Amino acid sequence: MEILRKENVVLNQTFSHKEEAIRKAGQLLVDGGYVKPDYIESMIERDQTVSTFMGNFIAIPHGREEAKDLIDATGISVVQVPNGVNFGEEGEDKLAMIVIGIAGAGDDHLEVLSQIAIYCSEIENVTKLADAKSKEEIVQLLGGIEA
Repeated sequence: MEILRKENVVLNQTFSHKEEAIRKAGQLLVDGGYVKPDYIESMIERDQTVSTFMGNFIAIPHGREEAKDLIDATGISVVQVPNGVNFGEEGEDKLAMIVIGIAGAGDDHLEVLSQIAIYCSEIENVTKLADAKSKEEIVQLLGGIEA
């Protein structure tokens, strides 16, 4: 199974709270057959303990270590939020315009996370993701990420 398919991507989303964005990213992973539904709660718990905001307008929500058994296959989801959603605490401004959900089966988690972090460390790459006009474009931009 490919880790990123166009069905795992949604464009032009708007959220009033980061939890909504995390739920959307998680639901795409569930719908894609990568994780069981309970994985979404683990993604929210993870963000409450350790922020999943990475800087450069990117958030990478993922489940806690204890949720490994809820992952059926390695996969990522991409949620484009043109107006951004704040991943900071009250009074903090940590705007995420791209939310990338991750489910890493076995030892894949760190490898996938590392590849995404390296790609997104270049602000030009983040701009391309934020400006993408189609799901296919996002899949093409992130096509080099593999487990």
